[in-house]
Amino acid sequence: MKTSYIRKTILLAVVLLSASCEKYLEEVPNNALPTETSITDASTARAAIIGTYDRLQGYYASSYPTLGTITTDNVIFNGTLSEYLQLDQNAIPTDNVITVSAYQGIYRTINSANSVIAYVPLVTDPLLTVAEKNKILGEAYFIRALSYFDLARGWGGVQLQLKPTTDLGVLSGIKRSSLDQTYDQVLADLVQAESLLPEDATTRNRAQKSAAKALRARLHLYRKQWADAETYATQVITNTKYSLAKPYKSFFTAPFQTAESVLELAYSVNDRNSYWNLWYPSSAGGQFTLKPSDGLVAKLNNPAIGGTRNALIAGSGTTVYGVLYNTTATSTDPSYLIRIAELYLIRAEARAQQNKLIEAATDLNAVRARADVAATSATTQAGLIQAIEDENGIEFAFEAHRWFDLVRTERVGAVLGITNKNFWLFPIPYSDVQSDPDVTQNPGY
Repeated sequence: MKTSYIRKTILLAVVLLSASCEKYLEEVPNNALPTETSITDASTARAAIIGTYDRLQGYYASSYPTLGTITTDNVIFNGTLSEYLQLDQNAIPTDNVITVSAYQGIYRTINSANSVIAYVPLVTDPLLTVAEKNKILGEAYFIRALSYFDLARGWGGVQLQLKPTTDLGVLSGIKRSSLDQTYDQVLADLVQAESLLPEDATTRNRAQKSAAKALRARLHLYRKQWADAETYATQVITNTKYSLAKPYKSFFTAPFQTAESVLELAYSVNDRNSYWNLWYPSSAGGQFTLKPSDGLVAKLNNPAIGGTRNALIAGSGTTVYGVLYNTTATSTDPSYLIRIAELYLIRAEARAQQNKLIEAATDLNAVRARADVAATSATTQAGLIQAIEDENGIEFAFEAHRWFDLVRTERVGAVLGITNKNFWLFPIPYSDVQSDPDVTQNPGY
């Protein structure tokens, strides 16, 4: 029986840690998977959380946002690689390279967060103050919450692995949890994160209290807990650190980290994000694998719908392309995790669902006004909910939202024509199902 990906990774780590080669014993990579033997003082604790962010960057730099975009009506396949064509056609095999990369990359991130959570509390270095230790732990809980949230909305209920995999026995007997149980774990981690994280400072590329509150607002929206979604979105919106950046393109223009960002992952010339390559045509040095659909291009170029959000596209005719990721020379585009615009639309939807129609329209119109689009004409509950869905589709056209929004609202069939609900979830990687009796495949695969 083949060893699963996760168990292979663990086994490899155990072998490397036990190797006698002097070179490996002396060199300590600053982004390596932390273990109980490597997190021993202030410097290694700091390195461990940076390593955890590095894991998060890994799956948000390409695979996960691709899953949220090419699967919808806004983005189409325009390349030669079959793994993208499979996603575009929503005919995804269990060994699809991109779904496998995302799934396994998320579990790598969780394992790294688990190590921080398990071993940082044991550090007694006086250089690691209580405040800094709490901050590091809060960040780890937040990252684990985000990772399980991303697994849940993509694959449904999953195995809840809450201990670092320092030996193979840790994984034994962990069966898949239900979707509700998985979301319960996300909530528990967010509560922990919020209690440990510091109040907001100037940084926007590391988790702080508002990031935990913002993700909690998103979680409550997915669970149809409208009052809670409204409450937590409000707490972020009323924080003066955040505002809708204008003009629209300013939030994705260097040097980035504008008031728009509640949380974005930063890259550098030594730690590149080359996601632009999939969006740009060959004439601009890209592969042009992901292409805005004709329907989206028409909406973005319509002043009454797209407004200034037509800045998301460039080119003409058959070579219109997306430019959200645009630092072709340096590859330093951020991964946009949470923007304040999302909080306005979360609160708008939550309010509309509670029949607070005037307040819902006000939030929706704040996002539209930033893009120089006129106020909505919708006045009924159904009309406002549809208008909010449409606005999300334009506002986050190239970010990891639309597919997951259509799944959570059960609109995939009506909008994309995928009526078989089995295919509203991605398949668990074939290798994991084959090798681990505790892993069951999603129905239909």
